[in-house]
Amino acid sequence: MAGGGWSCPHEVDGRCSKVNNLPCDPGMKGCELYGRYTFFDGSKNDRLLQKQARAKAQKAESDCGEKADTDD
Repeated sequence: MAGGGWSCPHEVDGRCSKVNNLPCDPGMKGCELYGRYTFFDGSKNDRLLQKQARAKAQKAESDCGEKADTDD
């Protein structure tokens, strides 16, 4: 009987059919969840942190451009 939790469609008998049939480890590189969610294991958060830093830098860059246009 299945519980109410999330189950990965790529997991078959505890192995990931998406990532070379390796043992399922949610958040591992290649996983559907990689870079999309924050995990307790900080080593799985590198990609997400990179994406967030890039987005923050782009926002800061666009904000500076707007300020430069209004200073005239």
